[in-house]
Amino acid sequence: MIKQRRAPRMRFTARALILGGTVVTLALLAAGCGGDDSSSSASGTTTGASSSGKPCNASIGVLTVLTGAAGPQGREMLHWAQLAVEQFNEANGTNIKVVEGDDQLDPAQAATVAQEWASNPKIVAVVGPESDSTVDSAGPILGKAGLAMVSSTATSSRLTDGKYPTFYRVIPPDSLQGSQDAKYMTDTLKVKKVFVIDDQSAYSKGIADVVVPKLKDAGVDVSTDSVSQNNTDYSALVSKIADDTDVVFLPWMLAANAQLFGDQMAEQGKKAAIFGSDGVFSPQDFHVNGSYLSTFSPDIQNDPKYADLVKEFEDKYGQFGAFGLTTYPATQVVLDAVKKACDDGSATPDIAAVADNVKNTDIQDSVLGQPIEFESNGEMKNAKFYVYTIKDGKYVIAPS
Repeated sequence: MIKQRRAPRMRFTARALILGGTVVTLALLAAGCGGDDSSSSASGTTTGASSSGKPCNASIGVLTVLTGAAGPQGREMLHWAQLAVEQFNEANGTNIKVVEGDDQLDPAQAATVAQEWASNPKIVAVVGPESDSTVDSAGPILGKAGLAMVSSTATSSRLTDGKYPTFYRVIPPDSLQGSQDAKYMTDTLKVKKVFVIDDQSAYSKGIADVVVPKLKDAGVDVSTDSVSQNNTDYSALVSKIADDTDVVFLPWMLAANAQLFGDQMAEQGKKAAIFGSDGVFSPQDFHVNGSYLSTFSPDIQNDPKYADLVKEFEDKYGQFGAFGLTTYPATQVVLDAVKKACDDGSATPDIAAVADNVKNTDIQDSVLGQPIEFESNGEMKNAKFYVYTIKDGKYVIAPS
């Protein structure tokens, strides 16, 4: 579930409304975000005031992967959070800062960062963690400290089973993605034979474990295999694709790997269509014509409503892809909760109050194309996926 930058589609979606080039709408929504220089240590804050006139000084952590192979996607997530914070501070007179946490996509490192933040009273909530495994390692620590976590990309269905009571997410779980992907393949693509290949990550296996039985229940001939994310030679695996295979389903985390797989399919003359999960949704890294991809949100880059938002991000950080955008609404949730805690209390918001406000989030307009409210278990109400296809190198909404 990590990928990278730009193209005419969108998945890591941002849902603040900046209309007519202003940030007034963000203020009304109590949504907004931070910029380049909003990153800092948790110390050295200066007095800021909420829209009520009361001071509001706080730091929020952004816990994601910032280095390594998945670093580009994680840095894009960080930039969406920074933009959200910058906009929010400007619109509301608050002084909320971003503290960066690089978990290196490693559970042990995520736990180390979480422990530091749990001991830091200036950090009042966390955007992230970004993956299922880092939620599993950081979640118990942050939860024990009472810190709300709002993830924009962790998708395992088990994360909301009650183990992490302060965990929330603004995206659907794997169970929903898997079932919707399987339904699209059977109902719309009318598949008869599918080859499902996971990349050995918990994310990938979780989606595959939902898709395979759904397809089989629908009478589809399903074969399965598994490959390491570190693999770059897929020739032996590609050779297993039968000539009458309709779809090769890749619930992979790294879009560049899926592109390599697609290139090697072409070299062997394989005609099956690739269907990728949200981790493959990256126009810069994956562009195999005729492929299908599921993702969390509608395309904002082609929506005039979000032209100002797209321009502002690109002016600051460059082109972007689908994966990072969902960090924008996740950050909005945290910012809204922090401001409400400031309005109801002291200049330094109470951690418990922030967590309670996150639970009661009610943002009616978002770049996700739907309101943001949470179920009691931390799942977003009425969350859904969108299916795209690639035509002439462009990502477009697939026919239903």
